[in-house]
Amino acid sequence: MSLLSVRNLKTYFRTGQGLARAVDGVYFDIEPGQTFALVGESGCGKSVTALSIMQLVPEPAGYIAGGEILYKDKDITKLSEQEKRRIRGNEISMIFQEPMTSLNPVLTVGDQIMETIVLHQKLSKSDAKQKAIEMLQLVGIPEAKQRFDEYPHQFSGGMKQRVMIAIALSCQPGLLIADEPTTALDVTIQAQVLELMQKLQEETGTAVLLITHDLGVVAEMAQRIAVMYAGQIAEVADTRDLFDSPHHPYTRKLLESLPTRQKRGMALQTIKGRVPKSTNYLPGCRFADRCHEVMEHCAQVLPETTEIKPGHRVSCHLYSDVRQKIDKVKEDLTPSSQQVDIKQKEAIIKASDFKVYFDIKKGLFKKTVGYVRAVDGVDMKIRKGGTLALVGESGCGKTTLGKGLLQLIPPTDGSVIYDNINLMELKKNELFPYRRRLQIIFQDPYSSLNPRMMVGEIVQEGMLTHKIGESKTERLERAGEFMNRVGLDPDVLNRYPHEFSGGQRQRISIARCLAVEPEFLVCDEATSALDVSVQAQILNLMKDLQREFDLTYLFITHDLSIVEYFADEVMVMYLGRIVERGTTEEIFDDTKHPYTQALLSAIPRIDPETGAKKIRLEGDVPSPVNPPSGCHFHPRCPHVMPECKVEYPPKTQFSDTHSCKCYLYE
Repeated sequence: MSLLSVRNLKTYFRTGQGLARAVDGVYFDIEPGQTFALVGESGCGKSVTALSIMQLVPEPAGYIAGGEILYKDKDITKLSEQEKRRIRGNEISMIFQEPMTSLNPVLTVGDQIMETIVLHQKLSKSDAKQKAIEMLQLVGIPEAKQRFDEYPHQFSGGMKQRVMIAIALSCQPGLLIADEPTTALDVTIQAQVLELMQKLQEETGTAVLLITHDLGVVAEMAQRIAVMYAGQIAEVADTRDLFDSPHHPYTRKLLESLPTRQKRGMALQTIKGRVPKSTNYLPGCRFADRCHEVMEHCAQVLPETTEIKPGHRVSCHLYSDVRQKIDKVKEDLTPSSQQVDIKQKEAIIKASDFKVYFDIKKGLFKKTVGYVRAVDGVDMKIRKGGTLALVGESGCGKTTLGKGLLQLIPPTDGSVIYDNINLMELKKNELFPYRRRLQIIFQDPYSSLNPRMMVGEIVQEGMLTHKIGESKTERLERAGEFMNRVGLDPDVLNRYPHEFSGGQRQRISIARCLAVEPEFLVCDEATSALDVSVQAQILNLMKDLQREFDLTYLFITHDLSIVEYFADEVMVMYLGRIVERGTTEEIFDDTKHPYTQALLSAIPRIDPETGAKKIRLEGDVPSPVNPPSGCHFHPRCPHVMPECKVEYPPKTQFSDTHSCKCYLYE
């Protein structure tokens, strides 16, 4: 018997443009203890499907227009509001996509975890507090007892996501809906969280509906996958069947969009066009206008669902005769440009002994009693026209380093040389001319977009500030051009940020940044909220812009698969310091530092036969308030030696570009 059965689910929204059929006849089943993945591009209806199951569709604009949602043979849609509340959070729980906006900023994280436990488990406050602390420890929050009383703004993006997971798991639900649960997490914490979810499944039999754009995570976690497109299921199959033999043209294109090492120097495959508006679907196959195998009747005749083999179903006219085998369509990869030797390029930005400390103040007179050493003596140079990737776990200081270089956070010490000028010596008004040339794409697209401004006003704001464009009409045309370049229709300029999915908001943020024609870009998790097809578009776009305008990127990310494809050089950061640096080939092929080895081993892979052994790091990144003595990594290092605990290791140089700080190589 299925734990959850979704039958012909239809969820519609009333909009100014007409009826939006966000979910339009979806079928799938989830068995007890099973992980079922729902994948597809932004705007396909994945999150609305999850909200429909949770009965959280925003009314009166949104409503369930038809179908059944059977949980343990009970149709949730027909339950009273009181019965729904009894199930919601207790029997069926959800990890929401955006922890930045899902946590209440005026309540401590401990109170927010306790709220769910007290409501559904009927525990006393003291018992609920103890369980909440245990949940924080379970999801890898360091110093859980102390952090229980802290507020969401005191946590990094990855830590906020783990708090959301702790809330969702606190009542051990029968079904956990995980909407992009690892989007904001680095690879090591992602590995811990996925391992935690698998352990919970084994212990309690919890089923998981996993919504994600990370196909590597899907390959490692899910037993079955449904590919969703334009409100409907295009293909559903067991995980290995789908990866080994994808049938729907949309599924094949998604898999071909993935960045890999073999595609370095080549343009990634993309899917032409974009997901159609839910107010304007084709009467036939909704993928027809983007399909490379389209036939004459596809756009007019709705395809039937065909069973290719038991459990593997596809909705496509290609299989109306139940063809058992297909030839995978693979277009030739087009070289985007010749690889340039990064070692020959001059540095555009140099930082020496760069430090960013934050004061810790206590007492009535707010006396400084210590410092948070977020960035602690970094030496770096970023070569003009190149891409330097900055990787490391949440809380290592990556974002602080990026903002500090741009003087968005006041640095404590050191120097930042750009265009032969030390930016740290400039006053605020002297920095203004450099603001246009030095830009940042922020990590969280929702909080960085003004909710009261239309998209057109947001994109034009920088142009107005820096006097780009002679008239409003010219600026509007320019904004529309950049919307096209990031894969959005120009007519979105008259809409507000809340009307877009997370991936679409990220594209708006990128367009706003590019509109002022910068020279140097700090890309802080610029592709973390994007599905694989849009991610391929953005990476291709950034490569094209880099060649066209000789742009330089500092690419902050936790997705090492993208680093392997996109970056020229890599810096690995741990607790405010750089532990290893080298070209992409040196870091991935000749890894030196034990921390780098652990990061690379944690990358989710679609191919289960890679032979790579997972290195599970114990614990979490220590607090930068009181870092460990000696090498900061020694409490978690599998190769720790006595000298590691006494003094920080010196730098060992393996080549002009490859260096590492570790006693293993003295």
